[in-house]
Amino acid sequence: MGLSAAAPLWGPPGLLLTIALHPALSGRPHRDYCVLGAGPAGLQMAYFLQRAGRDYAVFERAPGPGSFFTRYPRHRKLISINKRHTGKANAEFNLRHDWNSLLSHDPRLLFRHYSRAYFPDAGDMVRYLGDFADRLGLHVLYDTAITHVTLDKDQQAWNGHYFTLTDQKGQAYQCSVLLVATGLSVPNQVDFPGSEHVEGYESVSVDPEDFVGQNVLILGRGNSAFETAENILGVTNFIHMLSRSRVRLSWATHYVGDLRAINNGLLDTYQLKSLDGLLESDLTDLAILKDHNGKFHVTLKFFLEEANTNQSADSITLPQDDNDNFAMRVAYDRVIRCLGWNFDFSIFNMSLRLNSGSAFGKKYPLIRASYESKGSRGLFILGTASHSVDYRKSAGGFIHGFRYTVRAVHRLLEHRHHGLAWPSTMHPITQLTNSIIRRVNEASGLYQMFGVLADVILLKENATAFEYLEEFPIQMLAQLETLTGRKARHGLFIITMEYGKNFSGPDKDVFFYDRSVGHTEDAWQSNFLHPVIYYYRHLPTEQEVRFRPAHWPLPRPAAIHHIVEDFLTDWTAPVGHILPLRRFLENCLDTDLRSFYAESCFLFALTHQKLPPFCQQGYMRMQGLVSTETLRQHAVESRLLRDYATADRPLKDSSQQPGDHEPVGHHLAPGSLVQSLDSNKEEL
Repeated sequence: MGLSAAAPLWGPPGLLLTIALHPALSGRPHRDYCVLGAGPAGLQMAYFLQRAGRDYAVFERAPGPGSFFTRYPRHRKLISINKRHTGKANAEFNLRHDWNSLLSHDPRLLFRHYSRAYFPDAGDMVRYLGDFADRLGLHVLYDTAITHVTLDKDQQAWNGHYFTLTDQKGQAYQCSVLLVATGLSVPNQVDFPGSEHVEGYESVSVDPEDFVGQNVLILGRGNSAFETAENILGVTNFIHMLSRSRVRLSWATHYVGDLRAINNGLLDTYQLKSLDGLLESDLTDLAILKDHNGKFHVTLKFFLEEANTNQSADSITLPQDDNDNFAMRVAYDRVIRCLGWNFDFSIFNMSLRLNSGSAFGKKYPLIRASYESKGSRGLFILGTASHSVDYRKSAGGFIHGFRYTVRAVHRLLEHRHHGLAWPSTMHPITQLTNSIIRRVNEASGLYQMFGVLADVILLKENATAFEYLEEFPIQMLAQLETLTGRKARHGLFIITMEYGKNFSGPDKDVFFYDRSVGHTEDAWQSNFLHPVIYYYRHLPTEQEVRFRPAHWPLPRPAAIHHIVEDFLTDWTAPVGHILPLRRFLENCLDTDLRSFYAESCFLFALTHQKLPPFCQQGYMRMQGLVSTETLRQHAVESRLLRDYATADRPLKDSSQQPGDHEPVGHHLAPGSLVQSLDSNKEEL
C-alpha cells in the first residue's frame, strides 16, 4: 500500500521494481536528479528537468517555496529591478531589465504581473515562486529537511557513486545527480572579544521606534548594513558604520551586489556632515566592552590582552586614553552585525570535499566554471551559492544571472547523461552578420552574464555555413566539444558582452567627462557594456585558457572586434555597428558576406572564378525573390540596377501583357530587410 501510494511521485512501477531488486537501493527511493532547495534556482532547475521529462524531485525544508524571502531582506524591499515597461515587445529583450522572473514558457509567470513597484516587496517574490511551482506542477517535497548528504560508491551509477540524502525523519533517498540550490543561509560572524554583545542582522529589531535617540554602530559595509541604516536613519542620534574595506558603489564597480543607490542615504549624511559616518578598520583588531551603564565601547584587542581579564570593563584602557581625538571615543547603545552570509556546509559529509578550507572557501563551495563540484563528480551548485565563479564580476549570484547559468548546467547534463547535444541552429554563412547583430541586440543571458556566458559560432568546412550555440560558460571553452557534443574543427567565433577594462572599480570616477566612445575606430576603448567578438582558428587549449592575459575573459585570439558602445544599447546602426562587424568577419573568413541582386551575381559569374557566398547559395541555386515592375523601377531610380528595359526597347505590341518586358531572372535576396547593391557598390 505504501509503495502504491508513492508511485505517482516516485515514478512508474518499473522503477519501483528496479529499486526493490537492487540491493544498494532497497528501501531507499531513487531519483536520477535530486534538487536541494525550492528557492528561485531550485525551481528553475526543476522546470528544465520537467520540460525534458527527467526523473527528479526537489527537497524543501519549509512548507512552501522561497522560504528565504519570507524573512529576508529584513526590511522587505528587494533591490532587484522590476522594470515593467521598456517600449519593446521582444520578450527576450525585456528580460534584460526584468531581474526577478524565472525562465518558462508561460507568459503569465513574469514577475511584472505580481508587482507594480520598481523595487518590489519580498512578499511578492514568495507569492510568485509559489505560483511558479504550482502552475508548472513541479515535483517538490515540502517539509522535508535534508540533514545529511554522503556518497555511496557504485560502479553502476552514472558518476561512479550515488548521493544518499537523509531527512529529519531518518528517511534516506538516493540520487544519481545532486543539484544543490540552498543559497547562502549562515550569517557571517567575526570572532573578537566582545562579539557576544553584538546583535545580528538576522534578529535585530526592524521597528525604528526601538532606536529613537540612540547611538548605533553597524559592523559591515554591504547592502544589508546600509538597508539597516536606512531604516533607522531618521530616529537615531547618529550611526557609525565600520568595516575593513572602503565602500563599493555598484555604479562604479558595475557589480549589482555592491551598494545600490536605493540604500545609500547614509553616504549623504556622512559627506554633508550630519553626524553619521563611515570608518575603516579590521574587526579582528578590535574589542567591544560593556560598561556598568550598559553602554558599549570600542577598544583595541591589544589593550585587552595587556590588561588583567578579571578587571571590570570600566578599568580597561581605551584608545581615547592615549589619543583624545579617537574617532570612536563615544559610547554606543547598540552594535549590529551585518556581515553577509555563508554557505551551510554542515549537512555535507567530508567525503564530498565541498570546502577548500580557505577564507573564500568558507563562504562558497569549491566548484569549477561548469558549476560542478571539484571534489565530487555529479554534484552541481546552483544559484547564489554558485557565485564563486563570477564573484564581484557578473550577476551569477542573483536571479537575473543564475536563471541562465542553471539553464547552462541543465544543457551540460542533457548531453552527459542523455546524449543530447547542446542546442544549436545551422545557418548559411551569408546569415553570419545578421545572426550576431540579432543576438547582441536582444539576448538577455549574454547581457546579464557578461564575461561569463558567451555565444559560440562553429564554422563549417570552407566557411560555407556555421552552427550557433547560445550562452556557453566561456571558462570551459577548452572542453567545449566534450561538454556539448559539437565539433569545432574549422575555427570559431565567440560573442561576449564586456565593460571597458579600466572602467570598473571602487575607486573609479565613472562620470568623468568624455567617458563615452562614439567613433568606430575607437571602439576598442569603449567603456560601457558592449559586444566583443573573438575569432580563433582552433579551439583554445586548457593551458591557453588558464594562462590567458590578465583581466581577459578569454585567451588571446587570432582577431578581435569591439562593436562600439551605444547609449541606447541598440547596435543596429548600418555604418557605426553593422558595416565594421561585417568587414571584420570578412577579413577573418577571407570571403565576401554582402548580399546582391541577381544581376550582380550574373556579372560575377562572368568575370570571377569564385562567387560570393550569397550568389553561390542564392542565385546559382535559383533562389531569391522575383522582382516586380515596381521593385525594378525603384532599384533603377536608386541606381542599384541599370535600366535595361528602356535601352533599345521595341515598340509595345497591343497583345503584350503587363510585365512581359521585365528582364528574366532579376531576383532579390530573401527577406524584406536586406538591401542589395550593384556589383561595384557595397551593402551597408
